[in-house]
Amino acid sequence: MVSIKMFKPYYVKEEGKYIRVVLAYQYFSLVLDGGVYHFVPLEAREIRFNRETQKIENEEAVFVFQKGKSFNRISLAELIQVEDFQEHLANILRPHLTEEPNTTSNPAIDEVIYALEHENIKRLIDQALINKDQKAFMFYSNKLIEM
Repeated sequence: MVSIKMFKPYYVKEEGKYIRVVLAYQYFSLVLDGGVYHFVPLEAREIRFNRETQKIENEEAVFVFQKGKSFNRISLAELIQVEDFQEHLANILRPHLTEEPNTTSNPAIDEVIYALEHENIKRLIDQALINKDQKAFMFYSNKLIEM
């Protein structure tokens, strides 16, 4: 039986539609047959997650783990079957998975925001008059006209 002892990425990099979880020695270890095996970057070193499909793309990748002089090769497809692994990976990916912004608009909120922006521009115009700053006065007056 395989279980995860420690799983921390060396770093996580966002590249377009992919999230790359890069692994390094001593950041990833698992318990296998009662012994603790540590990840060694001899073959695969990363997990590539596709944001659009919400799937791991490189399931064929093989990770090597070492305990003393003993090595054990485990494919990413096998690791995905381990529940601990899925939980750890989900926690690592969660901050990098952004949801679509809320595109629904609330007219009441939009009206309040507009009123606040309008009042703020008026205050900035008053401040420009107090400071006798003609450039700022013209800039904010034009902004007010545009609104």
